[in-house]
Amino acid sequence: MSLPAAHLVGLQLSLSCCWALSCHSTETSADFSLPGDYLLAGLFPLHSDCPGVRHRPTVTLCDRPDSFNGHGYHLFQAMRFGIEEINNSTALLPNVTLGYQLYDVCSESANMYATLNVLSLLGTHHIEIRADPSHYSPAALAVIGPDTTNHAATTAALLSPFLVPLLLEQIRKVNFLLHKDTVRFNDNGDPLSGYDIIAWDWSGPKWNFRVIGSSMWPPVHLDINKTKIRWHGKDNQVPKSVCSSDCLEGHQRVISGFYHCCFECVPCEAGSFLNKSDLHSCQPCGKEEWAPAGSETCFPRTVVFLTWHETISWVLLAANTLLLLLVTGTAGLFAWHLHTPVVKSAGGRLCFFMLGSLAGGSCGLYGFFGEPTLPTCLLRQSLLALGFAIFLSCLTIRSFQLVFIFKFSAKVPTFYRAWVQNHGPGLFVVISSMAQLLICLTWLAVWTPLPTREYQVFPELVVLDCTEANSPGFMLAFAYNGLLSVSAFACSYLGKDLPENYNEAKCVTFSLLLNFVSWIAFFTTASVYQGKYLPAVNVLAALSSLSGGFSGYFLPKCYVILCRPDLNSTEHFQASIQEYTRRCGST
Repeated sequence: MSLPAAHLVGLQLSLSCCWALSCHSTETSADFSLPGDYLLAGLFPLHSDCPGVRHRPTVTLCDRPDSFNGHGYHLFQAMRFGIEEINNSTALLPNVTLGYQLYDVCSESANMYATLNVLSLLGTHHIEIRADPSHYSPAALAVIGPDTTNHAATTAALLSPFLVPLLLEQIRKVNFLLHKDTVRFNDNGDPLSGYDIIAWDWSGPKWNFRVIGSSMWPPVHLDINKTKIRWHGKDNQVPKSVCSSDCLEGHQRVISGFYHCCFECVPCEAGSFLNKSDLHSCQPCGKEEWAPAGSETCFPRTVVFLTWHETISWVLLAANTLLLLLVTGTAGLFAWHLHTPVVKSAGGRLCFFMLGSLAGGSCGLYGFFGEPTLPTCLLRQSLLALGFAIFLSCLTIRSFQLVFIFKFSAKVPTFYRAWVQNHGPGLFVVISSMAQLLICLTWLAVWTPLPTREYQVFPELVVLDCTEANSPGFMLAFAYNGLLSVSAFACSYLGKDLPENYNEAKCVTFSLLLNFVSWIAFFTTASVYQGKYLPAVNVLAALSSLSGGFSGYFLPKCYVILCRPDLNSTEHFQASIQEYTRRCGST
């Protein structure tokens, strides 16, 4: 201890000592002290504490009526008997007389008074703090007590700087007979003789002591007769002596306070479990495992994806296959009637390019079923985006060309002639399709769609999917298709008053609105749901767009070819054009 710190502690103890000794002027009874060469101090509660609310520090007087503590009195008599036995023996401490000074520590203030009095110099009320505590000689050489944790903690904290011990150094050397039993101690000061295990019997009007067992060593031997123990519960039931009961399964112990036996039970969170080897902390499950809240083990996660054999898969596959058959059949029908007015007005050979693009997008939908792989992740969305972009490009230029022929060719003949001679329609389709192809290639190269395992959405599942839905390339490709859809819609709307055989505004408007609604529904669903059936929603949206485009543009023409051959004639088309010219001339 440094010298300044020693002076500071000395000042504090001096003030405390002055307060305690001046405020607690208790006269010492002759029965509580015995002079001797070496003085032992005993701190025992001979009276009970005075309960009540204190608004300021006060000193509790121990000698109060009806406050006698029999337990403390028994402890005092045991110490007194032990010292007298040692003094009366000629073999234990010859030529040495032990004395004692007993204190009534009925309260905190009394305990403080007794401890400070023990530390004071012999014959004074003064405590000195020295740099070397081994040279300090307090009034008592050792202290027995107190018997409660709170009082003992205060006493130990004050005694430890002065190297005051619960045993004398010489006690390790004693070896004597006491009532025919040998009493001796080991190097640690622990007794080497045996003990009787005593239980208090409170069944009668007075306390009685009952021997219920014994402890002997060496060798170590403990013998307890459980039938002699009387518990105070009903039917002599053994009381529970625990601060906290055992936790339920899957509940960890959270220590409350300083002791491990006092804890609160908190259930383990979902995704963690309680290992029985460590009851105080929950362990996280592995990446491929899950656990509900309050679990003692983890379970394997279920791997899910849109399989081929599910009912919804069969329905979507059947619808997609039907669309492919209709596209193939329409291509054959148009090829058979290639030189008829209906096929020529629909675009002639351009129709096969449109049907092929729809078939390519439809083929890409098969990649949404089964466990995702690198080839399916690369092709399924890109084929759909590119195929539908080619179809929309053809639809846009076809609608634009009809409007230009009927409304602007006579006004700007030079531009129209250059448009036809330089293959304007084909050039537009190639440029527009190549732009989407470039977007898709950039998407696949920079933001490559890869098979992924999703762990965050469902704690008990591992969802297998591709990573394309959140990439900028995916959004750019579909934004480009949205732009083409708007262009096709605008051109079709401008041709709403064209001749009936060339007026495709209603059907094209229907197909494009279905396209918009389908993809708005898909992106809305994808923002709130990321489960195994999201690919099915994607297929449904794509199938609706492809089916809408096919039915809106090609089915009316198929109907005329198959059911109304009278309308598929040159005369009918010329009559329709003449009616349109006459109507325009009159306006």
